[in-house]
Amino acid sequence: MRAMLRRHGGAIGAFLVLFLAWEVLVRLFGVAHYLLPPPSVVLADFARRWPRVLDSTWVTTFEILAGYLLAVVVSIPLAMAVAYSRWFERTVYPVVVFLQIVPKIAIAPLFIIWFGFGFTPKLLLVFLLSFFPIVVAAVAGFKSVDPEVLDLGRTTGAGPLRLFWRIRLPHALPEIFTGLKVGAALATTAAVVAEFVASNKGLGYLLLEYNGNLETGMVFAVIIVLSLVGLAVYYAVELIERLTIPWHVSQHGDATRPGTP
Repeated sequence: MRAMLRRHGGAIGAFLVLFLAWEVLVRLFGVAHYLLPPPSVVLADFARRWPRVLDSTWVTTFEILAGYLLAVVVSIPLAMAVAYSRWFERTVYPVVVFLQIVPKIAIAPLFIIWFGFGFTPKLLLVFLLSFFPIVVAAVAGFKSVDPEVLDLGRTTGAGPLRLFWRIRLPHALPEIFTGLKVGAALATTAAVVAEFVASNKGLGYLLLEYNGNLETGMVFAVIIVLSLVGLAVYYAVELIERLTIPWHVSQHGDATRPGTP
């Protein structure tokens, strides 16, 4: 806990100051609560209706995790194929880039036509939005291995499989985790967009309902809950990164500071 406070104490303090300023300014200038409620009103509204928000949170969180994990399972092997096969790089990778360029919100109605209003359209939208950053980062990681390091490994008698586990994968992991963190941040956005378009439950659906009823306090409450869910997924990936590659320079905060030996 002390280590967490040392690491994130500044950010926590900044958020506390922001919420305090929000509370004071709204009350000082007499802003109507349906336009901008103070944090105390948001908290009071949430305290009265938290069971429904909690139920919707589980729905949205499951969509985020399912779509994100599917993106991870598909993107890493595909990135390996693109990095190590010229045919995949020339034929499959351009298709992946094209799919990323297509606006996801534009194809959401097609998913509704094809799959209805169930879980599948939301799963696919989260998958598509999280998929591309992971692929790009993983391809860059697998391609960035120094050929001289590989030659040195071959001189020890290491075969392709041993080279992959001992050299190629460890070298690519920092880049892969960069893509995983970007994908984790996008997964929450994708789930909300999917629920805007095709859902009768979830936090995105609650946002539309509360916004339509001008219940602005609950709109802010749902937004805060969504942000916390996204942060939890992001920091879960970051924790896995710290446990997986503790040796990498990115995990040593003082390594890049001037004057650090």
